[in-house]
Amino acid sequence: MRSVPAAVAPWVRTRLRSAPGAALALALLVALTACLAGALPRAVDRYEDAGLRHALDQARPERTTVRATATLPDFGSSGEAPRVSFSPKVLRRQFGALLPLVDGSVPVDRAQSAYGTTTEGGSSVTEPWLPRPTGLPAKVTLVAQSGLAGHARVREGRLPRVQGRLGMDTPETEAAVSAATSRTLHIKVGSVIHVPRFTGTLTVRITGILVPRDPAGAYWSTVPLLRTPALERVPQPGPPQTYWHGALLLPQEASLAVLNSDEAPVRYWNFAPRPGSQHARDLDRLRAAVATLESGPGLRRARALADPELDVSTGLDDVVIAFSRLRSGISPLVGVAAAGTATVAAVVLLMTGGLAADRRRAELALLRARGASLPGLTGRLLAETAVVAVPAGAVGLAAALVLVPGPRAGLAVAAAGAVTLAACAALPLHAVLAHRSVRLTGPREDMASARPSRRRTVAELTLLALAAGAVATLRARGTSAGRLVSLAPVLTGVIAALLLLRLYPLLLRRLARPAGRLRGAVAPLSLARAGRTRASAVLPLLALLTALTTAAFGGSVLAGVAEARDHAALLTVGADGRLDSATALPAGLAGRIGAVPGVRAVTAAAIAYDAKPADGVDTVPLVGVDPRAYAELTARTGLGTITAEELRGRAAHPLPALASPAVARNYGTRSPFPVRLADGSAVTVRITAVHDGTPAAPTGDFLLVDRAGLPSSAARPTTLLLTGAHPDAAALRRAAPAPATVRLLAEERARYADSPLQTGAGHVYTAAVAAGAGFAVLALLLALLRAAPERAALLARLRTMGLTRAQGRRLLVLESLPQALLAAAGGTLTGWATVHLLSPGIDLTTIALTSSQTPAGRAFLRPDPWSLTLPALAVVALAVGVATTQAWWTSRRGSVRELRAGDPR
Repeated sequence: MRSVPAAVAPWVRTRLRSAPGAALALALLVALTACLAGALPRAVDRYEDAGLRHALDQARPERTTVRATATLPDFGSSGEAPRVSFSPKVLRRQFGALLPLVDGSVPVDRAQSAYGTTTEGGSSVTEPWLPRPTGLPAKVTLVAQSGLAGHARVREGRLPRVQGRLGMDTPETEAAVSAATSRTLHIKVGSVIHVPRFTGTLTVRITGILVPRDPAGAYWSTVPLLRTPALERVPQPGPPQTYWHGALLLPQEASLAVLNSDEAPVRYWNFAPRPGSQHARDLDRLRAAVATLESGPGLRRARALADPELDVSTGLDDVVIAFSRLRSGISPLVGVAAAGTATVAAVVLLMTGGLAADRRRAELALLRARGASLPGLTGRLLAETAVVAVPAGAVGLAAALVLVPGPRAGLAVAAAGAVTLAACAALPLHAVLAHRSVRLTGPREDMASARPSRRRTVAELTLLALAAGAVATLRARGTSAGRLVSLAPVLTGVIAALLLLRLYPLLLRRLARPAGRLRGAVAPLSLARAGRTRASAVLPLLALLTALTTAAFGGSVLAGVAEARDHAALLTVGADGRLDSATALPAGLAGRIGAVPGVRAVTAAAIAYDAKPADGVDTVPLVGVDPRAYAELTARTGLGTITAEELRGRAAHPLPALASPAVARNYGTRSPFPVRLADGSAVTVRITAVHDGTPAAPTGDFLLVDRAGLPSSAARPTTLLLTGAHPDAAALRRAAPAPATVRLLAEERARYADSPLQTGAGHVYTAAVAAGAGFAVLALLLALLRAAPERAALLARLRTMGLTRAQGRRLLVLESLPQALLAAAGGTLTGWATVHLLSPGIDLTTIALTSSQTPAGRAFLRPDPWSLTLPALAVVALAVGVATTQAWWTSRRGSVRELRAGDPR
């Protein structure tokens, strides 16, 4: 008779069926964490690439185009070489030879690239109908550039052509001009311009007015003179002497016409970078490639292909260096938030495995007692976790790739893989540590009896050394100190968590005696229960402290950024709004401006920018204001706060004046001195107070006096300073007279945050801090959930002994308070200490402002009170709320289930 084999249920399927809720929760946690981990590097790539594109767009093609130029070989000789080298056929062949060389280093936009001939400077033309702003004749530059027909639309006339064969000595040629050149220089179709040459003149007849198809493209903007004439100034002392300079666009076949010009002829090949081809991750390669073209092996190859005297120049390397400097100041700050969030997420994953191992402690101990090997048990636990975690990690990675598009997926895959690996290893790791040896009963693991081992002491000292080194490096070298700097706040939080865990039992013992003298058993029992907390509570405390430290640091960074932008905008505008005019404003304008929606008050000021103190040659702005209204304005803005009495004084002469520090040093504060105005009148003033700035003149030097003491010609307002929450910008500009300029504080502040690199970094930082806070809350919930069965059993037993429901709620709340208060107080102090320790090495100017050359100067990191206190209070409130909810739920369920015989709790 055949034996029937025993049925063996598959381990993984059985475990998943027995706890589907836990498997689903683990899958959701892994998918969410993998999605966040995979999205972070792609989000960083996106805002860095957007920032680089913005920097290149701001730099304009005249700086980013790679421009190769060569002058006339053997200029002045009568040989064939100049005529051959400047011929369109040779220029086209050389352009085709240089294109692959440049494209291999900097991807080239062929549609916007061009070549041609021109002259180094402009030639003065004497046509009487050309405009002469200061009497100097206008200048024109001859340009024969390829592809003119494909990049311009004919608005009037036709494109220029070459009649017959054109050479160096051709007396006449055709040309076209851009619409802007035509409008500014009064050039029309049919106009004739005589351009001087070495021998005679070249008659240029205008046949067409052209409109650029892409005025901002590199074809027209590499040399802006092609589309827009320039008003240039003669570099000499005295009154400014200016003249107009425009370009005459010759047909490409007329490239030889520039050879006999009175200015040096030049051949050029312009290679425009392809839009979107540059990525922030390739900056080092791009800088090296540009350097090779400008002065390395690339230049030697280019000279061999085109001309031995070829010169390659571009401002692309300067743009890349400036962007790299900005990114190097921002990246470590974002790395701080990323490192903190990654630490808290890792702790949550480990706690999830610890919770599962703790719930299955009896099961795993029984398996070990029945002969299960440690490797076999570890493999089974790894298999059952991997079945859930690997698909969840793949789903999270796919979501990250879809939600955050980007060119690179390697870092996202690595980050999501690390999350999946940590989730798979958490449960087996806890099981191996807890069941290394077979035991009948588990050891006591509460914090009161636990004694730190030597290994733990060594590990803590190692972390302390790392944290101290990172902080010292950051204080000495700033944010350029390397990747270790990003871990400084995290390491500081880790050290604080380990230190607090060592102090926690001591604090409980100190509180136990006073609590024992209180009436009732709730307080002593809650402290005793708090002391029985598992020693493994290091993970939730570590998560909370790291999250609180990162949140405090991140909140202080964001608050510092906002404060720096507000201060810089205020120093630029001086108030919520400002209307300036070079001449006196109309009498009723202040009333009309005050009626604009959003304007609360209008303060008039008369500013004489050319006032000369002490009959000298130096000018100092003299500001005349109404003392009472201006004092209210300074009180509202907080900039150079004064009182009305400081300006009024007791006597009419000399006028009391408030001055900037430099003016006070130059003219003194003891003796009066005269101030000469532009109309010849004068006032006598005496400096009575010194201020760094004032709303009418936020930066620079100034003298501030009572407007009533000025002559009538100088007392008429030229500036209106506005206050109000949200002034209507469009209505203000409609109400302002034509020559006046309107500036608003909100618009100025928005201008400081127009770089995608800065705004993107701020958004990623905020999202990382928010994610870290969410993981910290989850860690706290997991810690409370791990102790929930034991608390429920304790509460049920005490209820049979007469404990009331209110006392049960107080017991659970008081039991959870010590750790919550410890984490809140420790997180607040650690965050405050971290900000103070790291602030000397962190300059917020790069992330706050578009340029370091701002009126506000350098922006430093300072602790933000709200960022320190609000997260800590939220931790305490959450712990109390969970404990209260658990007590309420336990009282509703009853005590029968919790008092079953044989329950191990």
